[in-house]
Amino acid sequence: MNILLIAYDNDSYISWFSPGLGYIAAVCRKAGHKVTIYNQDVYHWPEEHLIDFLEKNEFDVVGLGACGGYYQYRKALKIAEAINQSKNRPFFVLGGHLASPEPKFFLEKTMADAIVIGEGEVTMLELLTALQNKTSLQDVNGIAYIENGNFVKTAPRELIQDIDSIPLPAWDLFPMDHYALLRLPNIKNSERCMPVLSGRGCTFTCNFCYRMDQGFRPRSAESIIEEIQILQKDYAISYIAFSDELLMNSVQRTTELCEAFIKAKLNIHWDCNGRLNYATPDVLNLMKDAGCVFINYGIESMDEQALRNMKKALTVSQITTGIENTLAAGISPGYNIIFGNIGENAESLRLGVEFLLKYDDHAQMRTIRPVTPYPGSPLYDLAIEKGLLKDCQDFYENKHLNSDLLSVNFTDMSDEEFYRALYQANKILLDNYYSAGQIKVEENLRKLYIERDASFRGFRQS
Repeated sequence: MNILLIAYDNDSYISWFSPGLGYIAAVCRKAGHKVTIYNQDVYHWPEEHLIDFLEKNEFDVVGLGACGGYYQYRKALKIAEAINQSKNRPFFVLGGHLASPEPKFFLEKTMADAIVIGEGEVTMLELLTALQNKTSLQDVNGIAYIENGNFVKTAPRELIQDIDSIPLPAWDLFPMDHYALLRLPNIKNSERCMPVLSGRGCTFTCNFCYRMDQGFRPRSAESIIEEIQILQKDYAISYIAFSDELLMNSVQRTTELCEAFIKAKLNIHWDCNGRLNYATPDVLNLMKDAGCVFINYGIESMDEQALRNMKKALTVSQITTGIENTLAAGISPGYNIIFGNIGENAESLRLGVEFLLKYDDHAQMRTIRPVTPYPGSPLYDLAIEKGLLKDCQDFYENKHLNSDLLSVNFTDMSDEEFYRALYQANKILLDNYYSAGQIKVEENLRKLYIERDASFRGFRQS
């Protein structure tokens, strides 16, 4: 079959390569299907361009995957409208975190022909086989569709246990020179970057997180190293962004991966998402030796009770110790704090700001955003139970209009009090960020003209 996969425009100057789309493209091509990537993300084509493209080219299937978010929701609707307007409209498949938790709503909203729920590689292949053979979609596990006006959701798809068996992303179908220019914390101007998944899933159960799959399925160190070596050889990649939810899944796994990287002499820089309860000096020093330059941590709150309420499985003491250990190892930490979870108040926010000011190494601009109860998360279910949300349509159409604005207020503060507190908190953080930047510029000025620093490359670089 002839398949078009859409990489949607995320309004970024340099786009993030989607490993998920790359995996789907790889398995489809391996099964004998022809795959074309529509790179709206790179070229910023308007939806009218997609209509014209579909009318000038015949495809059997068009696929779109998106994560949950106010922007992604509205972009998916625009793309769906373009697909539906096309005179040569293919069979339309929607997938990803956006549609998976509420497939009935998204089928009706986008008029997609089928939604792939959760992990897509095996499901997509079985769906294509059913379409090719004109057999019932009822036999394809892990999908939802409308038939004769009735909503149909098939049996859940079993997770792929051996994820090493999945073909590596079909990089050759994508404009890799564009994606390689992505800039991340502590990356050098000359380094080329690419995301890699070290595993799938997460063992933790935070109340604001939507889990498409339970548990954690790691890739083998050998498989990861093979992928990195191919990226080095074929695309001159020297910085790897481990973009799965939690590379630091345990002390043992993190240690094994780092030792394997060192033994393989990869000579790369990399970042990852981490857990502060595993951020011990021994682990962090090994990560540093293996090339790690940045660890993005989900802190969420510096309020002890709020951490318990959100089931973060962290304490304030663990957070503080882990950050201090990370800085001591010479690795830059990323600080993610959200506000407004159950039991939080103005004091919770103050503690978060105080922590960020104390430990910020200015590698990134950091602000504090309201917690968002995305569909599928326990917090979403609680919001509906308490009457704070009606349903998915209420969430996306009325409540979740921007990630920096309240979707649902779980605190005892009024909305006005909430926003005033968040305004003051982020003003302090942004003033601190720009003040640090000014100090750095003045230091460069001093080195240039007072010390005659010939290594200086100019004030114009960003």
